[in-house]
Amino acid sequence: MKSPKIVILDAATIGDVNLSRLEQFGTLEVFATTQLEEVAARIQGAEIVITNKVPINRSILESTHTLKLICVAATGYNIIDIQCAAEQGIIVTNAVGYSTNSVVAHTFSMLFYLSHHSRYFDDYTRSKKWCESPTFNHLGESFYELSGKHWGIIGMGAIGRKIADIAQAFGCQVSYFSTSGKNREQPFKCIDLDQLLQQSHIVSIHAPLNEKTANLIDEAQLKMMSSEAILLNLSRGGIVNEAALASALDLGEIAAAGLDVLETEPPQEDNPLFHIQNKDRLLITPHIAWISHESRERLITEVHKNIEAFLKGEPRNRV
Repeated sequence: MKSPKIVILDAATIGDVNLSRLEQFGTLEVFATTQLEEVAARIQGAEIVITNKVPINRSILESTHTLKLICVAATGYNIIDIQCAAEQGIIVTNAVGYSTNSVVAHTFSMLFYLSHHSRYFDDYTRSKKWCESPTFNHLGESFYELSGKHWGIIGMGAIGRKIADIAQAFGCQVSYFSTSGKNREQPFKCIDLDQLLQQSHIVSIHAPLNEKTANLIDEAQLKMMSSEAILLNLSRGGIVNEAALASALDLGEIAAAGLDVLETEPPQEDNPLFHIQNKDRLLITPHIAWISHESRERLITEVHKNIEAFLKGEPRNRV
């Protein structure tokens, strides 16, 4: 039996993870990055394609006659034209659960950086102002404990559930909003979005981007939030309206925001979030919440298992 050709389109997004284990399945061709206009040529003759963020649209799918499996090296699969893939008999799989621990850790990292004013205190110390202090400490910015605070979670999947458990361990009162309207069998209170926004000191988003969540947090929703509230988005950028968020931060309508995702990645230089007046209110990281080394190792293990199962005629994680 002829070994299948396997193409990885954007290995650079996965980093220093050993991909050689995939060679057991066939001839492996690895590209660090791939532009959209290069995809069709690069996957010609391939039976299996692995992509993290490179889109594969209808015109690309209709240009290939050998492709049998697309492995999305991520949980979200909106980069693939699923309908066209089904029409062509191409199986699409994703990876689930691999990044939970990494994203959860980054969520709390962002929260404490913002809520404890770490940037301010670090700048204070680095400027040597502490050397001139008449006391052993510095009471420049107040911060508060998590115990007793309301934490609202938008999207109670695996990540949201683990956030809820840890927040509760800190003494938070946890409630959530189900973006699908179906996930209500949780040991936490399920409430509507307006109520969640109005009562929460911390709001964290862990939901997929789809027709129900696109622009979910806009000007009207931000105005519902407390001026002391912190908004965290570690899911997809299109869920939060960036212009509305920039305005809310400048007007002091919310206390702070932490974003690991933006609507366009990499962002444009004219993104309104880059031009807010009080930059201490905003923390943006470049889509790295999922990117711990352990998470990336688990991701490739999931891709490996998906290919292995497909070749056995038993597809797993099919979308």
